[in-house]
Amino acid sequence: MEELDLREKGGVRDGERQTSDQRLFMHLLAFGDCSQTDPVKEALDYAGIDGVLYEDANDPLGIALLTWSDNPEFFLTKVRGILHQPPFTSLTPKLEYSMMGRTYAIGHEPDLKDWLMDKPRRSVTSPEWPWAIWYPLRRKGEFANIPPEEQGPILSEHGKIGHAFGTAGYAQDVRLACFGLDKNDNDFVIGLIGKELYPLSACIQAMRKTKQTSRYIQEMGPFFVGRAVWQKTK
Repeated sequence: MEELDLREKGGVRDGERQTSDQRLFMHLLAFGDCSQTDPVKEALDYAGIDGVLYEDANDPLGIALLTWSDNPEFFLTKVRGILHQPPFTSLTPKLEYSMMGRTYAIGHEPDLKDWLMDKPRRSVTSPEWPWAIWYPLRRKGEFANIPPEEQGPILSEHGKIGHAFGTAGYAQDVRLACFGLDKNDNDFVIGLIGKELYPLSACIQAMRKTKQTSRYIQEMGPFFVGRAVWQKTK
């Protein structure tokens, strides 16, 4: 039996294929009944963790905390410990918005380490890009049976829209795989990050017309829409 190779693989660099055993896990948890965010920000500063705190655009008492680590035990030790202390103990978890995923490579990334470990953190912590839309999605099972040569154009059509919004300075995306990590059996978690909210909505609208979304997406959402009020990264 051929030995399994679970490394992430990027593009060729200096004549060699880039590989990495590292990947970043990102975790979003949402809460209600938060009338003031200042105590939450103070608690996060005191805890000394990296993350982003969002105010929920669809709930005047809603917030969400985004954290990350290359070791998923971090969420069950450090983050869990923080959430068992005030002011989080007075908040109401909104488990329908819980999302967890891992960064991944598709084989042509020019800088694999930056793609897996640095770019996602850079995107979500830019003070000039406070708006975010986070959502999970699941493809129809039939997509996995499409030959790779047919999948390529479908994915490329979708990717060109995201690239156009990124090049124009309207949106950055964070793409995470969540196979087996999501309670609703979703495949991916997507984060769209921007300076303003409207372009993020427009990007999602434009992608609805692609073959991938219109034919091969089984389910999307729920959508968490928020604006960052606290950001920290090393």
